[in-house]
Amino acid sequence: MKSTYVARVALALATLSASVTSWAGQIPGKLSAPDIPITHQDRVYAAEQFSNTVSVTDPVDNHLLGIIPLGDPQPGNLSPLYKGEVLVHGMGFSPDHKTLAVVSIGTNSVSFIDTQSNTVKHKTYVGRAPHEAFYTPDGKEVWVTVRGEDYVSVIDTTTFAEKLRIKTPGGPGMQIFSPDGQYGYICSSFNPETVVVSVATHTVVGHVPQASPFCPNIAASPDGKQVWFTLKDVGKAQVFEATPPFRLLKTLDVGPIANHVNLVHNAHGLFAYITVGGSNEVKVYRTDTFEQVATIAVGKLPHGIWPSGDGSRVYVGLENADAFAVIDTLTNAVIATVPIGQAPQAVAYVPQAVAEGDGTANLKPLGIAGQASHLVLKAAGASQPATSVTLFSQGLTQVLQAAVTGLAPKQPYTLALADHPNGSGALLPLAGFVTNPAGSAIVNAVGPLRQIVQNEAPALRRYLVILGGTPDALGTLQQAQAD
Repeated sequence: MKSTYVARVALALATLSASVTSWAGQIPGKLSAPDIPITHQDRVYAAEQFSNTVSVTDPVDNHLLGIIPLGDPQPGNLSPLYKGEVLVHGMGFSPDHKTLAVVSIGTNSVSFIDTQSNTVKHKTYVGRAPHEAFYTPDGKEVWVTVRGEDYVSVIDTTTFAEKLRIKTPGGPGMQIFSPDGQYGYICSSFNPETVVVSVATHTVVGHVPQASPFCPNIAASPDGKQVWFTLKDVGKAQVFEATPPFRLLKTLDVGPIANHVNLVHNAHGLFAYITVGGSNEVKVYRTDTFEQVATIAVGKLPHGIWPSGDGSRVYVGLENADAFAVIDTLTNAVIATVPIGQAPQAVAYVPQAVAEGDGTANLKPLGIAGQASHLVLKAAGASQPATSVTLFSQGLTQVLQAAVTGLAPKQPYTLALADHPNGSGALLPLAGFVTNPAGSAIVNAVGPLRQIVQNEAPALRRYLVILGGTPDALGTLQQAQAD
């Protein structure tokens, strides 16, 4: 009798405690669903496009457990006989939390990964340059935006085969679903239009205008009322009603290189968290008033973002820092930084991903995927750097990625090597680019660049600079290497 009474008291106390701390369900589930407390069975994943890996982190102690290698770094992945993945980028997970769907842009593939064993159980190849993959709420389909073409590939989760294609405006960027599974929302990276599709009939039932053509990311609120999407080229975010007539509600100026958005419910309400790559910040907005309530400095080029199963934390992939920033959502303070693979893109927090054991089987150490060098460029006389540069190690060579900001919009520029820090002497152009309407750009180059720009021998060292004009018609110095 006594043991039964004690058990009942313990159960009542646990229930009371849960009711006090529980806020409500988190995306992609419904607001009415119970929160899932953080445990060692949860996992945080990142898709890393230059190391071609998926990193696996335990959120209890913010500890990197290892990586799942899906491909090789350069130059191995340039071989005509290469079978691995290239540009590991997009990520979604099944409603039962047992499978990750990981998109590789360069090899047109979706790798289905078992979260218990950390192994690839199937690969499905789709059309040119897919971007993101997400499961329908009933778990029966995976929708893959084929951004290099004009359709969404619908994959049957039983056979892993494409069952049909949904025609969209060219360049579908990403899709997400209403929590009730009625609608799929598909924004575009090449056309200024988001379409709404009936999941039951796979037909377009709504259209929402975008303020610009380049939407990389979209999120649906767990209360089923709103859809948020970002516009990377103009530094804006837009919000529309999640139900007919899908009315546009708000356009927000969030800052250059607006990357991903996600929604979090906690004790203070329902909030949108948006990564702003050009300012290395996450901005937080109320979903009822659209008031900005926080600006959080997180690190270089924040990209993917996803909340924990209880909404108490948000994980932010830092593309040019090879790390997660972990944010406490009640204080909006960074509480941890976790080293992961190279250039994290999409991020997924999967509650209860591991059913038994420690879930570390088949994981590999970080190794070369954790090696990178960091530089900054700034304009003459400027107190703050305008451009962050990361050199991701690929062995003897590096992939250079510059998150360029602070320039005139829609103008041609050139990233080059100069003999001297002031841009004088011989100039070797590395990449020409045109800034977007926010005066920003993501610029890439490949070569033994670290050995050049960090060489200790003065006669051999060169300096990264940004000049106005094209590579064959160079203009004046705009920004120069600051270290």
